[in-house]
Amino acid sequence: MEQNSLGIPIIVEGKKDTEALRELGFTGTIEQLNRGWDLDRFCTYLLETYGTRSSEGGAVLELLMDWDRTGTTLQNKLLVKLQFLDIKISQEARKVISRALKPETKYVESLNSIGLEQFIQ
Repeated sequence: MEQNSLGIPIIVEGKKDTEALRELGFTGTIEQLNRGWDLDRFCTYLLETYGTRSSEGGAVLELLMDWDRTGTTLQNKLLVKLQFLDIKISQEARKVISRALKPETKYVESLNSIGLEQFIQ
C-alpha cells in the first residue's frame, strides 16, 4: 500500500481536496469521502482496506475534513464511527494545519494557496 508523506492514508471530503493536496506535493493514498456511499459503507470500506492499527500499533488513517461547519461535523461523525470499529485515527495534520491557517481559510481545497509546503515535507 502506497502512503503519503504523513505515513498513512489521508481521508478528505472530495475531489477538489485531493487535487489541492496533490498540488502541495502529497503522494500516496488519499481517500475521498464523497463517492456516493453513506458513512457506514465508507467506514466499512476503510476497515476492510486498512485494518485497525499500523504494524507498529499506530494510526492507520488521517482525517482531514474542512474547517467549516459541515467539515467539522463530518470529522466528528467519522471519528466516532471509526473509533467504534476500533480503527486508530490520527487528526494531527488537521491540528497542525489549523494552527497555520488564516481565520478565513475553511477548506482543504484552498490550502495550496497559502503555502503549507513546510508542513508536508
